[in-house]
Amino acid sequence: MAQSGQVIGAGSGSTAFLAVRAIASRVRHGELHDIRLIPTSIESELTITGLGLVQADLAEVAPDWLFDGADEVDPDGNLIKGRGGALFREKLLFSACQLRRVLIDPSKRVDRLGTSFAVPVEVVPRAASVATASLKSLGATEIVIRTGSGKDGPVLTEQGNLLVDCRFETIEDSLEDEINLITGVLDSGLFQNYAPEIIEA
Repeated sequence: MAQSGQVIGAGSGSTAFLAVRAIASRVRHGELHDIRLIPTSIESELTITGLGLVQADLAEVAPDWLFDGADEVDPDGNLIKGRGGALFREKLLFSACQLRRVLIDPSKRVDRLGTSFAVPVEVVPRAASVATASLKSLGATEIVIRTGSGKDGPVLTEQGNLLVDCRFETIEDSLEDEINLITGVLDSGLFQNYAPEIIEA
């Protein structure tokens, strides 16, 4: 899928890591040249540089296309992402690119979003109480501030914010926009109406 001279958005997670490795292999074998990758997280930055590939900055250039993984995909191509905590930069890249390829294994397909995973929401710490109250008013039935193994206290995103995992009985088409209107919310892991190309690997 990759062609010489392209700028490609590189997502986070294990599936995206495999795609970066495949691109790096083609570069080493002389099949691709002048390829630049825009990372979505510190993890993907380290992977890209560790494989000897060239990074690009979204502030300077838009990607020709992107690849990323997903935690859940519904029949309409709507996604839940963000289990790795990079949802804000992933959303930035999705918004900057028209050709989006989501790489999944069959286990990620669900009949409705929220079946296996909660919706992650990135919240400014000072706004946690206000934001959680507003999330409850939108129908969140369970709200948990994410903590990590081997670390005391909450997980902090690369922007220094909290990750709040929210369960909803139903996820309507408007929920992503409604969550983003809450004061103190940076973004959510709902990716609705982006119409990505879903590729099963």
